[in-house]
Amino acid sequence: MKFIGITGGVGAGKSEILSYLQKKQGVRVMLADEIAHDLMEPGTSCYTILEETFRNEDIWNADRNFDKEKLARVIFADKKKRDILNNIVHPAVKNYVIEQYEYEKTKGDISLLVLEAALLIEEHYDKICDELWYIYTSEENRRVRLKASRGYSDEKIDNIFNSQLKEDEYRKYCAVVIDNNCSVEAAFEQIDRALMNEE
Repeated sequence: MKFIGITGGVGAGKSEILSYLQKKQGVRVMLADEIAHDLMEPGTSCYTILEETFRNEDIWNADRNFDKEKLARVIFADKKKRDILNNIVHPAVKNYVIEQYEYEKTKGDISLLVLEAALLIEEHYDKICDELWYIYTSEENRRVRLKASRGYSDEKIDNIFNSQLKEDEYRKYCAVVIDNNCSVEAAFEQIDRALMNEE
């Protein structure tokens, strides 16, 4: 079983690529954001720590769940708070990922395990994954996509871009670069070629 980590800046079009991979036989895709979301649900140890740490922040719904929009605003605008949140959630996510990797390896039902994570490099998943892939899309194209698909303002996009790695850092750590500036079909062709090279 091969374990590939996929990363790239926000708005790079990773979702379509992951959806394409998910449809292939013998492939399981894990999303770090979804894992983190599950681990932040009330009743989990992560939630208990976050509730205590961020009890004075305006990020809570009436049911004491996180308001994701408010949480995003707080952590993208304040690096210190973002670091605190990351230091609580990301180790828990990594432990879960390692558990699932060991489980799938032992079970032997899949040939490819894929993990998508925004902080793949920062969290040193290169030590766990066999290979890292970078989905490259120019900042200009990402900005256009984020405005069209999510209605983000330039200020919000700037905050997010400033909180993420620059292109040369991604390229330094990733063995495969998928250029997603053109059609999705062109990106899919690059993925198929990369997977053929893995066999």
